[in-house]
Amino acid sequence: MKATLADRQIKRMNASQQNFFKLAKHPFKFRTFLCYKLPAAFFSGVKLREIDEDKCITSVPYKWLTQNPFRSTYFASLAMAAELSTGALAMSNTFKRSPAASMLLVKMESTYFKKATGITFFTCEEGKRMSEVVENAYKTGEPKSITVKSSGKNKTGDTIAEFFITWSFKIRQTKVG
Repeated sequence: MKATLADRQIKRMNASQQNFFKLAKHPFKFRTFLCYKLPAAFFSGVKLREIDEDKCITSVPYKWLTQNPFRSTYFASLAMAAELSTGALAMSNTFKRSPAASMLLVKMESTYFKKATGITFFTCEEGKRMSEVVENAYKTGEPKSITVKSSGKNKTGDTIAEFFITWSFKIRQTKVG
């Protein structure tokens, strides 16, 4: 049985997505990426803890570089970790694809429930939904957006904050001629 074009694209996408996961899980390569592309996250101690097709878990510590005057983690440091938990999933769906896709964070909403006084872990479990939206953008050639949730919890499982982050995907047009 002959594989359809869609089947071949999914296999390529899965291979590029797996390559992205391999790079993201490599401690030195990922820290180097953060240092050059997201230096604030690098110096704040934001870490990618886990990533696969379904979810991504990141963390940010409470320390001198992430503190606010109220002896808790500054909201912007929490936002960096929340954004990374969604952005890494977004990048996994666009990594080394042709034509390239541009990603843009277009909206962020957050609610805070408790002071962050230790390590806060952010989890986004919307990888499948994000993949569907990116695939739809590739199929239609039209810009698509998605709002995903990232929940921040402390070591004991108490919810610290919830972020709703909206990503936009636009497939770049290939130039003819």
